[in-house]
Amino acid sequence: MGSTACFIIVSRNDIPIYEAEVGSAIKKEEATHQHQFILHAALDIVQDLAWTTSAMFLKAVDRFNDLVVSVYVTAGHTRLMLLHDSRNEDGIRSFFQEVHELYIKILLNPLYLPGSRITSSHFDTKVRALARKYL
Repeated sequence: MGSTACFIIVSRNDIPIYEAEVGSAIKKEEATHQHQFILHAALDIVQDLAWTTSAMFLKAVDRFNDLVVSVYVTAGHTRLMLLHDSRNEDGIRSFFQEVHELYIKILLNPLYLPGSRITSSHFDTKVRALARKYL
């Protein structure tokens, strides 16, 4: 059995700007929609927690069956959200920190409009490689 992981970056305006199924489990379309629903349902919890702590890594903010939602909130209130069934907290933290660095590099690109979808195949390849490394 493979691991389940769905990663999404949500802008400060609650618009998803990047999505990826990064787990090694067999992917089904209805599972993909369910993962997106679980992550979007956790946004309210994340918004409340983000104002009560100064930490960027919020660990496990929500659970659904055996899946856990972990969140990393950037200084600009962009949320990096991961739905996973892993218990590797240090790996998840490292994954978020390295994806945050990649996201900053995207923001520094003068051709990227902040808040718009990230369509870079290089970014996608790097995120998937980091997921394989840490998750």
